[in-house]
Amino acid sequence: MTRLLITGGIKSGKSSYALERAEKLSGIKNFLATAIPFDKEMEDRILKHKRERGSEFLTIEEPVDINLHHQDNLILDCVTVWMNNLFYQEKEKDWEEILKTFLSVTRKNIIIVTNEVGLGNVPMDPVARKYNEYLAGANKMIASSMNEVVLMVSGLPLWVKGGDN
Repeated sequence: MTRLLITGGIKSGKSSYALERAEKLSGIKNFLATAIPFDKEMEDRILKHKRERGSEFLTIEEPVDINLHHQDNLILDCVTVWMNNLFYQEKEKDWEEILKTFLSVTRKNIIIVTNEVGLGNVPMDPVARKYNEYLAGANKMIASSMNEVVLMVSGLPLWVKGGDN
C-alpha cells in the first residue's frame, strides 16, 4: 500500500513525480485538485495539469473540504493551495480538524503533494507567518502518517522516510 508525501520547493517536480508514481497503481486513479481558477494564468495552469494527467485520472475539484473524499488510488495536489484556500475563505482555524479527518480514512493508496516551507525566509507579514506555521504543521501531520516521504530537488527525488533508496 502506497502512503507517500511529496514535498519540495516551487517547480521542483513534485506534481510530475506524483503522476509518475501513480502510474504504477492499478485500478481507477483519482486526482483531488485543490486549485481555484481565479485568473487566466491559473486557468491555463489547471488546463496544463489536466492535459498532463490525461484520461487516466478521474479529477475531483475540491478547494476546501478534502475530508469529504475517501477514494482509493488518490493524489491530493496540493496541500499548499488547499491551505491558501482556507485562509482566503477565513476557515484557516479548521485546517487541523479537516486534515485529521482526511488522513484518518484508510485508502488503498494515497499520494499527497505539498510545498516545503522550512527552507525559506521568515515572512515580514503576520498573515504569511501564520500561513507558514499552519502549512508546516500540516506537513508534519501528514509526514507522520505516511510510510514514505520524498523531498524533490531540481526534479530529483530524495527519500526522507521509507522508500527503497
